[in-house]
Amino acid sequence: MSEALPRAVAALPLQPLPTAARWAVLLAASALAAALLQWIRLPAALLLGPLTAAILVQTAGGGIKVPRAFLVAAQAVIGCLIARSITPAIVGGFESHWPVFLGVVALSMAASVAIGWVMSRYRIIPGTTAVWGMLPGAATVMMVMAEAYGADFRLVAFMQYLRVVLVALAASVVALLFTHGAGHHHAGYFPPVNLPHLAATAAVALVGGGLGLASRIPAGVLLGPLALGSLLNVAGWVTIELPPTLLIASYALVGWNTGLRFTREVLRAAARALPQSLGATAVLMVFCGLLAWMLVAFLHIDPLTAYLATSPGGVDAAAIIAASTKADTPFVMAMQTVRVILLLVAGPHLARWVAGTLKPTTPHPEPAAELDLGDLD
Repeated sequence: MSEALPRAVAALPLQPLPTAARWAVLLAASALAAALLQWIRLPAALLLGPLTAAILVQTAGGGIKVPRAFLVAAQAVIGCLIARSITPAIVGGFESHWPVFLGVVALSMAASVAIGWVMSRYRIIPGTTAVWGMLPGAATVMMVMAEAYGADFRLVAFMQYLRVVLVALAASVVALLFTHGAGHHHAGYFPPVNLPHLAATAAVALVGGGLGLASRIPAGVLLGPLALGSLLNVAGWVTIELPPTLLIASYALVGWNTGLRFTREVLRAAARALPQSLGATAVLMVFCGLLAWMLVAFLHIDPLTAYLATSPGGVDAAAIIAASTKADTPFVMAMQTVRVILLLVAGPHLARWVAGTLKPTTPHPEPAAELDLGDLD
């Protein structure tokens, strides 16, 4: 048995390759997958293609990681992308609908906690792992706290990122059904660029991203440029300029960051729990789909916008899919941002409380000194 693992590792096709060659394989696979998904007119193909390629490369022994600086830059760009859509009319709409936002987010959080509690209570997933794995957001915080409480953080990671992938795929299919064609039109991949506007946008991303990192909140590096850029955009002081090639690179980096989390170790640890994880994620997605239906029925929100706003996936994926279709991006991001904030404030405490009802003698975790809060979900 001890010799079987080294032989299996050696048999991985990408294991012997140097890092540069692995990146070349990932780039080529991402381009091919994105082109195929674009050919079938799947929204967010430029995100899902690299994400799919990253999963395949990582499980084939790729063993690479997106540099943190590049990921931070990509998330800041996505924040600027969202900010570009924020207008004074949108701000007024948020003020009119804030009770709905809070209610929908609270219900989705309650559903995720209930599903996790049932899975733990009936030992579908051992220990308190399911409670941490089902919370729809702040994946890095959930993994660190789960490990401190004795849960299997590898299985928590698997459940969290499995949900991110499944929600992104489902949202893209829903977008395909409701858009009936391409999303926003742009003048090719290399349109003329306004350099002063581009410089101002870079300043917004740099300052906003820095403030978000300093705050050390989940998705802070996205929410910082989003908040700063929105304020300046609404005031008319900045025009946000984002060349298509910059957006393509940002989409790819976000997709790689998620896909490369699906290591063989995580997949092995989660193999036995795959049916249960799929089932629990499907239940949560259906519940959030019902919330979306309520938004359509009672507030007359268009179906795609309602689904993206309530989907329990990553903020970045929702932003990219919304921006690549005719969805109401500001409404989607307002709902998703409220969810991130509430999860930040209440999620860990709620998870600890529920875990305490199942395992009352767990120790109190110490704060993580090197906690990376840059991830979006």
